[in-house]
Amino acid sequence: MKILGIDPGLRTTGFGVIEKHGNKLSYIASGTIKTPDADLPQRLKTILSSVSEVIATYRPDCAAIEKVFVNVNPQSTLLLGQARGAAICALVHADLLVAEYTALQVKQAVVGQGKAQKAQVQDMVQRLLKLSGMPGTDAADALGVAICHAHSGETLSVLGALAPELARKGLRVRGGRLVG
Repeated sequence: MKILGIDPGLRTTGFGVIEKHGNKLSYIASGTIKTPDADLPQRLKTILSSVSEVIATYRPDCAAIEKVFVNVNPQSTLLLGQARGAAICALVHADLLVAEYTALQVKQAVVGQGKAQKAQVQDMVQRLLKLSGMPGTDAADALGVAICHAHSGETLSVLGALAPELARKGLRVRGGRLVG
């Protein structure tokens, strides 16, 4: 399974492509998409077309993207959300299933704890994928999103397949527990 990870940003969007064979992860590619110093529509167009180009080049089977967190500046959050939306549009336009993970989930999957620093994520991505050099922060974050999906994607699909059967039996999950 080939997984495309995306770390959205209005100025710089990171991407990372990995392949999963059983429990083994292999690095395929990573990089950044830099938007021009232009108005918002032009930046969004660059993100949309560049993510589409990455998809056409590497032909992933699925994609994962980091969720937007709400920061102190609401305007920054809205702009980041629009960049994320442009990337998601490219992913769904290519008929890819898109999983979404918070930064906390990504850091826990890659480093083992949610309060990890960017340098720790970079270091662990380098180790997990046996890279010869340290990836840049945006590319490392995108590779981390792909690694997170590789580790949790199977679990989510198994749970998703079980959900209808549980519902037929009158069961549901509340607060992480199965209730009837």
